[in-house]
Amino acid sequence: MNGFVGVIEQKIMPFANKLGNQRHMVAIRKGIIATMPLTIVGSFFTILLNIPIESVAAIIEPYREVLDVPFRYTVGLLALYATFGIATSLARSYKLDTLTVSIVATMAFLVTAAPPLRVFEGVEGVIDAGRYMNIANLGSGSLFGSIVTAILTVEIYRFFIEKKITIKMPDGVPPEVTNSFTALIPGAVILVFFWVIRHMLGFDLNGFLSNLLMPLKGVLAGNSLFGGLLTVFLICFFWVLGIHGPAIMGPVIRPFWDMSIAENMEAFQAGTSAQNLPNIFTEQFLQWFIWIGGAGTTFALVVLFMFSKSKYLKKLGQLSFLPGLFNINEPMIFGAPIVMNPVLAIPFIGAPLITTTISYFATISGLVPRMAARLGFAMPAPIAAWMSTDWSIMAAILVIFNFVLTLGIYYPFFKVFEKQQLQKEAEEIAQEMAAEASAATIVEAK
Repeated sequence: MNGFVGVIEQKIMPFANKLGNQRHMVAIRKGIIATMPLTIVGSFFTILLNIPIESVAAIIEPYREVLDVPFRYTVGLLALYATFGIATSLARSYKLDTLTVSIVATMAFLVTAAPPLRVFEGVEGVIDAGRYMNIANLGSGSLFGSIVTAILTVEIYRFFIEKKITIKMPDGVPPEVTNSFTALIPGAVILVFFWVIRHMLGFDLNGFLSNLLMPLKGVLAGNSLFGGLLTVFLICFFWVLGIHGPAIMGPVIRPFWDMSIAENMEAFQAGTSAQNLPNIFTEQFLQWFIWIGGAGTTFALVVLFMFSKSKYLKKLGQLSFLPGLFNINEPMIFGAPIVMNPVLAIPFIGAPLITTTISYFATISGLVPRMAARLGFAMPAPIAAWMSTDWSIMAAILVIFNFVLTLGIYYPFFKVFEKQQLQKEAEEIAQEMAAEASAATIVEAK
């Protein structure tokens, strides 16, 4: 065991940390996470439009089109906002003018993803003649295009700044004016670059990336049980190593997660029932059915600790109860600790794999609906699952069932760990008593 732990510490952890802190990976992670408030707000409007009370639905019906607007300008423009966020994060890491670079990146993405559509003859009451932009091209389906566009924009801009291929302004000119003129040449090159690729050469970057990566989405964030289990295993495995699992997996899996929940929300808004939405494995599926109390379903361990005979474990359980209730489990992961703990690592990885399998079959059978909304992670799981699945009481029951099952899985490992902790505490007490007796003997001798 010590040899295995040594290999992990010396070989795997440095590589994983290096990957997780890689500049572009960090920018992708931060940029996409920055869009979360918008998608959560959009989700609340999805829930509002689908309250399962006939009297409330009747009141809402005349305003349905108006109430749908916030959803379209949050979730519906996900890739556009992600472009700005990723470019901002990456530009800041290079110490570039973040605002200017982010605006240029947003422009580049619009040139690439949303060619204007010209209508020569309008239809009265339907559409007027003019130029239009299809905002559907700016949603989750173009997320990978937004990532590539943002990174390319920042790297091109950085090249021109470092090579000093810019317009230089005299001393005394306000910084904001200097920054604007500095951006003229790289901004023009970036515009022409993406314009030529999309409009002169006819190469659809977003379509190409979508076709290239969609098979991977089907494995990691679609309806594949293998992909769901692989994702859960890797996140938990990295946590056991002491590495933030979602931080490592985020740049790879989060774009698929965001695309999957956005597709579900759009289908639900269009009238598809929650049982028939396109994707099972969204982040919300893991958040509410699997990560009860946080990664590894550690709320079960919190409850067990609260009734432990060990003073330390009991105190840790009490302190971790409130954070765990709201899905924050770092106190447990690093306090127990679960990190590099061969006893607790087994249920920490194994329990979520079992509940993922059960939740998958409960969903695929139609017993539990699929996720139709994106809520904040700091909500108690039964309530959030109930709301996110079009008010399905079966979803809340599944959460409770998974929690009770996880209690049973953790219990024997908890008892082994508790025994080790009690022995350690007994040894510490014995050492303290021996030290006190020794001190008393010295005093008497004097």
